[in-house]
Amino acid sequence: MPSVDGLRSPNDKTAGGLHHLGRMFDKIRLMAAGRLPEDFHRNYGLSVGLDGQLCGFLGVKFEDVEARVKLGGTDEELAEWVFAHGLRPNRTQALVWNEYARKLGWNDRVSAFLQKQKEAAGMMEHPAATSFELIDLSEGRLPPVRS
Repeated sequence: MPSVDGLRSPNDKTAGGLHHLGRMFDKIRLMAAGRLPEDFHRNYGLSVGLDGQLCGFLGVKFEDVEARVKLGGTDEELAEWVFAHGLRPNRTQALVWNEYARKLGWNDRVSAFLQKQKEAAGMMEHPAATSFELIDLSEGRLPPVRS
């Protein structure tokens, strides 16, 4: 997948302190503006993808978040809206989501899919072991150092 101006890494936690939340807002904004590349459309809002998993964790529907984002607002305002209409994660819940999301694809049910994606992208020799790592690499970013 190409690098896209205005689309942050799933590792970014500046929106509500949660991995992927800001990226989901970015994807919605880009889709509404007609600037989200076609390569991203098949996973957009997908219930089994990161968008759907995050919405499921937060107890909100992607379509409702999408409608709210289209009305405009800052990341802080949008995150507050999500938390007011679903789960406002406490520190432990945020940690659980962030660690789950950060490690998705590493020795779990997503591992086989991740390997297929690496193969399709010609990246089998790369040690990317998580969805976040593969996303960052395919968009031209170096993944953060594993901790």
